Amino acid sequence: MAPEVERSGGGAPGSAIRLVNAESDGLPGLIVDYYSGFLVIQSLTAGTEYWKPVIVQALSTLIAPVGIYERSELAVRQKEGLLLVRGTLAGETPPDRLEIEESGLRFLVDVKGGHKTGWYLDQRESRKLVKEYAQGREVLDVFCYSGGFTLLALEGGAMSVVCLDSAAGALELLGENLELNGYSPEKTRSVGTGGPPDVWILEGNAFKVLREYRDAAKQFDLIILDPPKFAHSANQVERAARGYKDINLLAFKLLRPGGILFTFSCSGAIPPDLFQKIVAGAALDAGVEVQILRRLSQAPDHPVALNFPEGEYLKGLVCLRS
Repeated sequence: MAPEVERSGGGAPGSAIRLVNAESDGLPGLIVDYYSGFLVIQSLTAGTEYWKPVIVQALSTLIAPVGIYERSELAVRQKEGLLLVRGTLAGETPPDRLEIEESGLRFLVDVKGGHKTGWYLDQRESRKLVKEYAQGREVLDVFCYSGGFTLLALEGGAMSVVCLDSAAGALELLGENLELNGYSPEKTRSVGTGGPPDVWILEGNAFKVLREYRDAAKQFDLIILDPPKFAHSANQVERAARGYKDINLLAFKLLRPGGILFTFSCSGAIPPDLFQKIVAGAALDAGVEVQILRRLSQAPDHPVALNFPEGEYLKGLVCLRS
């Protein structure tokens, strides 16, 4: 049975934006995201849990959403004696797929079971930037999830994209998003015909696949590394640093001279200066010369309060291999 899809505005895809960004918006533990007429919230502290009925009523009054859905499943709740919960809090239950619009493209989002609240809203600006660098390049999108970076690379004129992730469900959704925007993994480029680009969807462990590519001397012009959080707390930083170095080292080995690497860390326990040192160490061990072209962070709807610098959890580098 095909997933149920909801479109707002009489069939047009709707917007997606963060409305409340926890501590940085003066409401510790509360996340509120908007997707095509629905709100998805996370209540992560005892304080927000106590006030949740009031919060839900206020959101219903101020925004009048079609429905409010809760995704309070993060393990941090257990530290405050709270159960992990998920379900409808008000109005209608969202469908299996909500359609949103971003950068002129249409995306299906799984707000009930996808990563975070369904979509990586924080990477919106970085996805736009990938589009600017993609023209004529062979792209490797590692930890591709449901295709945000992939679709922007294709729209930017990428020659081909390899989409790699370990989650079958995410790759299924990526395939749906490709077809929604007129692309398909079955469509391949015939040399000299100006046909559509090659799109390859690959399910597998990123570290293992990248090693296989390295051993096969495979190379790319643009690589995107957007891994999940490697360090959930300060005592995991050392292990996480090894993981970040390993995967960036592999990426530099796979990057052609003149190639571009977009590399990210969403681990709040890894500060920007440490992340840069990790990437620099990876370049050194790979034996390549690298320049930083851009420093990246989360989208503007994920503000950082000056009294809560930990709110700048997402950091990224755009690197050029000489």
